[in-house]
Amino acid sequence: MSTHGNAPESPPLPQPVGLWPLFRAFGTVGLVSMGGGRFAYYFHELVTRRRWLSEQEMLERMAISQLLPGPNIGNLAVLLGQRLRGFRGALLALVATLGPGALLMIGLSAFYFARGQVPGAGPAFRGIAAAASGLALGTTVQIGWKSARGVRAALLGVLTLVAVLVLHLPTLLAILLLGALGVLLFRGPLPLSLIHI
Repeated sequence: MSTHGNAPESPPLPQPVGLWPLFRAFGTVGLVSMGGGRFAYYFHELVTRRRWLSEQEMLERMAISQLLPGPNIGNLAVLLGQRLRGFRGALLALVATLGPGALLMIGLSAFYFARGQVPGAGPAFRGIAAAASGLALGTTVQIGWKSARGVRAALLGVLTLVAVLVLHLPTLLAILLLGALGVLLFRGPLPLSLIHI
């Protein structure tokens, strides 16, 4: 049991993850994943394939990474790397995840600015945007299917959709309101010592 309230600690890993296997796993995700679909790649690589994390640990860290400022994928890499190998794991995971895309963008930018307008780039980028949207939708369905089990979770999911798509609430306000509702819906019973009659 954690010393910080009722929050459970993560179970210890069966054996420490080596730095090189960690770098390879995150580097694989950084090389082959695109757009909003990266969570699905992390899930496959770290939970399904390597069994380094439980499904619950992955979903919790994904939720935290969504709430923090900055790019979600960088936040998630740091949280996952820290869980697997501490500070060095967090740093390696971040570099391995973001490095390939950053290097590719530097190369493409240099090519673009050296050559100017590239014929055929517009249709290619529209196709890539459509594929990235499909990946994001697929990941959303996958996450929703795994995390929105039960009536309370489904209700919170529907209320989130209404708040964002229908009421057009700002993201921060939606997170604060629905996060507070989530705490109320999912908290356990109050300890008898806190109930004063």
